Amino acid sequence: MPSYTAPIKDTQFILHNVLKISEKAIPGYDELDADFTNAVLEEAGKISSEVLHPLNTVGDTEGCRLENGVVYTPTGFKAAFEQVKEGGWTGLDMPEQYGGQNMPYIMGTAVGEMFSAANQAFTMYQGLTHGAASAILAHGTDAQKDTYLPKMVSCEWTGTMNLTEPHCGTDLGLMRTKAEPQDDGSYKITGQKIFISSGDHDMADNIIHLVLAKIPGGPDGIKGVSLFIVPKFIVKEDGSLGDRNGVSVGKIEEKMGIHGNSTCVMNYDSATGYLLGTEHKGMRAMFTMMNEARLGVGMQGLAQAEAAYQNALEYAKDRLQGRDVTGVKNPDGPADPLIVHPDIRRNLMDQKSFAEGARAFILWGAKMIDQAHRAEDKDADGLISLLTPVIKGFLTDLGYDMTVQAQQIYGGHGYIEEWGMSQYTRDARIAMIYEGANGVQALDLVGRKLAQDGGKHVMAFFEMVKNFCKENGDISESYSKEFIEPLKAASKDLQAAGMYFMQNGMTNPNNALSGSYDFMHMFGHVCLGLMWAEMAKAAQAELDAGSSDAAFYETKIATGRYYMARQLPATALHLSRIQTGGDTVMALAADQF
Repeated sequence: MPSYTAPIKDTQFILHNVLKISEKAIPGYDELDADFTNAVLEEAGKISSEVLHPLNTVGDTEGCRLENGVVYTPTGFKAAFEQVKEGGWTGLDMPEQYGGQNMPYIMGTAVGEMFSAANQAFTMYQGLTHGAASAILAHGTDAQKDTYLPKMVSCEWTGTMNLTEPHCGTDLGLMRTKAEPQDDGSYKITGQKIFISSGDHDMADNIIHLVLAKIPGGPDGIKGVSLFIVPKFIVKEDGSLGDRNGVSVGKIEEKMGIHGNSTCVMNYDSATGYLLGTEHKGMRAMFTMMNEARLGVGMQGLAQAEAAYQNALEYAKDRLQGRDVTGVKNPDGPADPLIVHPDIRRNLMDQKSFAEGARAFILWGAKMIDQAHRAEDKDADGLISLLTPVIKGFLTDLGYDMTVQAQQIYGGHGYIEEWGMSQYTRDARIAMIYEGANGVQALDLVGRKLAQDGGKHVMAFFEMVKNFCKENGDISESYSKEFIEPLKAASKDLQAAGMYFMQNGMTNPNNALSGSYDFMHMFGHVCLGLMWAEMAKAAQAELDAGSSDAAFYETKIATGRYYMARQLPATALHLSRIQTGGDTVMALAADQF
């Protein structure tokens, strides 16, 4: 059975040595010293390893079941959910006014990685509730907030998001779910939604569905979509639960992975709903939830990669296979451990350098969200908006790839369910699809985000990288050669790709959109390159100060060197592909495929 240990030391390094959250305090929260964050992460790590991870295989093998209209979660999930609720983890970064602990989003993200790595399917129940609560917090009336948020923050009631229908996924303007206005100000919601994660279960007293639907007579397409609060049980004026609403589960989807999460077909039959936000502005309200969810999904890519890496590393140290070509390393045994072989090392270094770089990227993004929301920092808001599709698309693509590489370390055992490695791959696969498939993330990045606010935010990103290189280029000759020069080269590749889009995309949009996926990956590599340059700088500072933990910081720098030398040069390949334009991509007629 696989194991999992929360990466507390690495997370602390990023929070305090790289992002310096105790020195540059998060607005509205000045208690983030290292002792405090360590205490939070230690406790979260215990729950992850001791409570959630032992249920990961249980959830995968048992799945959820639908009996007589009731969805039952796997053995142990309900008791674990109670434990998570009792610890206040579900409201870690939610407002105190509604029962939360008001910690910064960056702390919720750090804990979320641990919970997701331990048990992704389980953690989605509270994760989706958090997103739904955030949408109500941002767009709800005071009465709606008072009615729903206290119970959702505590997860006595959970939440969902209902977008997709059988005939439409990305193109939500095609949806058919209707919302008929009623004399009392409510609406009757009728339609069917599919792929609804945590759609129904036995762990909460009520489930608050956020449902996209069209009010008759509204504008066509996406401009006519509104968002509604549709509770499983009607909430009375005194806050108690009343009659069952007209919402039911059609079936539980049979999926490749995340079996422990109840992904449901939801049927709405004249269900009572309440408008959230403004009529016909449902996508604006839903994107409050979607943007948070996309960062969370990027974090899932990292989480599964980290958990898979930990187990692959242990296997590589224990499994005896072959002899080291440079000389025997285990003379008392019949063979040397796998980890002596260069290709195994390459594989493990790919995984390690990705996971540690991705962790820094995710936490940097979470800090920007804190700056945007708590300090109304418009520059931070613009930059995280630009980077959200990169975080979601790049980290889930690479996160999935890393779980496959972890499987490969095991050889044939990686393909056998007894060893548990295939679950990481199967669970990671959905992250590339939901909350906007990664191809759509790339189109959003190139088609919308680059030009947002006149290109202000992408130019600010380039300027930030340029200034970092200029300010840190003379730290040492080796640092300049191993970190600054590769980062400069990668950033220039990214700028060249953006210039190609400007020069060739206007006359033929296919020239830009055909290269969008490569651009998203190129952007991701530059972001991880920047993170590794930051981490190497911080690690060297600790070594120069005579740290007693030299081995940790030396390892960090060596891992960064690997990423800069072996992974970051991928930007040149992506640029070469982009500059071929759209002709070869679009050359075949549909009937020629």
